[in-house]
Amino acid sequence: MTEQQFQGRIGRTYAESEQWWEDSVRAPEDAPNVLMVVLDDVGFGQLGCFGGLVDTPNIDRLADEGLRYNNFHTTALCSPTRSCLMTGRNHHSNGMAAITELSMGFPGYNGRIPHENGFLPEMLVEQGYSTYAVGKWHLSPAESNSAAGPYDRWPLGRGFERYYGFLGGDTDQYTPSLVHDNHQVDPPASPEDGYHLTEDLAQRTMDFIGDAKQVDPDKPFFTYFCPGACHAPHQVPEEWAAKYDGKFDMGWENAREEILERQKELGIVPENTELSPYNEDVPEWDPLSDDEKRLYARMMEVFAGFLEHTDAQIGKVLDYIDELGELDNTLVVLVSDNGASAEGGPTGSVDENRFFNNVPEDFDENLAAIDDLGGPKYFNHYPFGWTWAGNTPFRRWKRETYRGGASDPLVVCWPDGIDSRGEVREQFVHAIDVVPTVLDAIGLDAPSEIKGVSQSPVEGTSFSYTFADSEATGRHETQYFEMFATRAIYHDGWRAVHPWPFGEPISAEDLSATTLEESGWELYHVAEDFSEAHDVSSEHPEKVLELVQLWWSEAGKYDVLPLDGRGVQRFAEDRPQPGRPRDTYVYYPGGQYVPENAAAKVLNRDHSITADVTIPEGGVEGVLLANGSRSGGYSLFVADDRLHYVHNYVGVEEYEVVADEVLPDGEMQLRMEFETTGDVDQDAGKGAPGIVRLYYDDEEVGEGEIPVTVPITTGLTAGLSCGCDALNAVVDDYREQTPFEFTGVIARVTVDVSGEPFVHEAAEVDRLMAQE
Repeated sequence: MTEQQFQGRIGRTYAESEQWWEDSVRAPEDAPNVLMVVLDDVGFGQLGCFGGLVDTPNIDRLADEGLRYNNFHTTALCSPTRSCLMTGRNHHSNGMAAITELSMGFPGYNGRIPHENGFLPEMLVEQGYSTYAVGKWHLSPAESNSAAGPYDRWPLGRGFERYYGFLGGDTDQYTPSLVHDNHQVDPPASPEDGYHLTEDLAQRTMDFIGDAKQVDPDKPFFTYFCPGACHAPHQVPEEWAAKYDGKFDMGWENAREEILERQKELGIVPENTELSPYNEDVPEWDPLSDDEKRLYARMMEVFAGFLEHTDAQIGKVLDYIDELGELDNTLVVLVSDNGASAEGGPTGSVDENRFFNNVPEDFDENLAAIDDLGGPKYFNHYPFGWTWAGNTPFRRWKRETYRGGASDPLVVCWPDGIDSRGEVREQFVHAIDVVPTVLDAIGLDAPSEIKGVSQSPVEGTSFSYTFADSEATGRHETQYFEMFATRAIYHDGWRAVHPWPFGEPISAEDLSATTLEESGWELYHVAEDFSEAHDVSSEHPEKVLELVQLWWSEAGKYDVLPLDGRGVQRFAEDRPQPGRPRDTYVYYPGGQYVPENAAAKVLNRDHSITADVTIPEGGVEGVLLANGSRSGGYSLFVADDRLHYVHNYVGVEEYEVVADEVLPDGEMQLRMEFETTGDVDQDAGKGAPGIVRLYYDDEEVGEGEIPVTVPITTGLTAGLSCGCDALNAVVDDYREQTPFEFTGVIARVTVDVSGEPFVHEAAEVDRLMAQE
């Protein structure tokens, strides 16, 4: 937005002078509002209007009044797709090859979306739009999400004027980690009061829109509404899940059959569409035990309730916009960021953080949790089979470049701008195409400069030409895909796919030019074979070669290299941290919690925690320092007038060491020392064991063994807090007392990590090989 030169006259006095006010920037006359709704981990076959078995009446209403796109594609993962939706550039062009927590020091992978790749709100706010973001962000470097910033890649630094939501990849629906504008806030209510995050986000969306419309009703808005549903944890009030009691007892194979039949009836897929072949990673339903069927069906019931509950909150927002008289001139774009998620594993999960730490689920423990699934006690996720069914009719799922990971629902509705109602569009569309389409609908060009920064070319293609013409020839002819070294390329009705076993490191031999360029590629003629059911690579070797060469060309153009097939191992990669490297971290009570990626790194290394405190007469209790959540972490606290240390191993077990002596009154140091005593086995989900020693000043008062620790991460939702356990309590014994604030006086808590950090040798070899 360029400031205008003063055009009045300034004389010696007011009488000799002439006032002048610069013209207010206004959006084009009759410019539409824009509401972009981004669902999380919702597969192609899960919405009702895409043939799914879950009731989604409000999204269905949008589909009935607008258009559904059955050939819409994403990157197969959340942050990368969201970066495309915001910038119109490919995910590697945005430095967003994966989620920000898996960033690496390469241009396409560093997690730092360059400012020359302007965000849609940065474009629109300079054209007279109000701009709001509500819900999941996950677009700033993970290490910058603390109070130290920098804030230039937070929502308010990328063109949004107001923000309310969570910065990470997921959060607890009952006790979320929330940010309002540029500062952390507590949830406005508790789960006991009926609080649920998705409801809160919907209300904030309505508040933001209403606040501006009552002052300037002609000013259009761009609202980015990202509820974080239906990412794990699948949490929803019981009455929503109860509606689906028994609805999924048929099992996932039969569910796929039903969904495909509904998709054909709705015209979402061609009549000749076949189900893709059976997924070898999914167990057959019929041979499962009765208990397995009961648990797995219940997990899907909870997900279904969660999705319908989310649909209801979307409906509230739509109804509110309608009450304002604005819905007809609101361009609504509703998408999912990737295919349905397989992060629940083959048997489902009661805690997603076990997946990120390679810790296997225990079926008996999960079965014991069945009655509490969906509530605040568990971070649950359904098993592979429902993931596969949710992506009907495609292969595979999130994180992979088959259509099951990269083909997602897209609904576009704009009553004043699109005459067609309830129709399906078949043209190829990608997430990078949304920005130019929105600009096209408004009548704006992408700016050449934003706040003095020259802009890179938008890489997407507007699909507004499809609004009026279902038969229009597609204009997005070529699109590459890459995620964790799984690759694909679409060109002119053909799709080549190079699968990779997720999480398997790529060896030097695998990185040979021959392997990468020629072997392992599959070929699908998706113009005729919608679901990628038939690999025809052996019949068309020349087409395979053509597409593989095209993939390498696109990879070079968009910073896709180097390929890295590691999965959760990349959580442990060294990354820049706030401040200079140091061996000691000092924390004070009363401040904001520190996100895990910005906190002292204590896993798998010798370390100590020392609290300088004053103990009042009559005793004391509360947390000195805690990092993590019920899904894993550690806490140093006082209870029963004794010092306690608990290491929560990914929600499976809590290992506790308690002081032998009662705390004396007065000023003193309370210290915990952790000495590693064994090796780490990350692949088996086992962090370094150790001995914990507790001290009052220099007197040892307790010792105990911690047989296994968290190996990789305390979780995407974790945080460190001093003087309390700020988010979701690490320790079960004081969970009902959360935040369990320390009742004495804390001067400071110092974490010393001068012990040598653990290095995963295989991961280090992979990292070094990738530099070759």
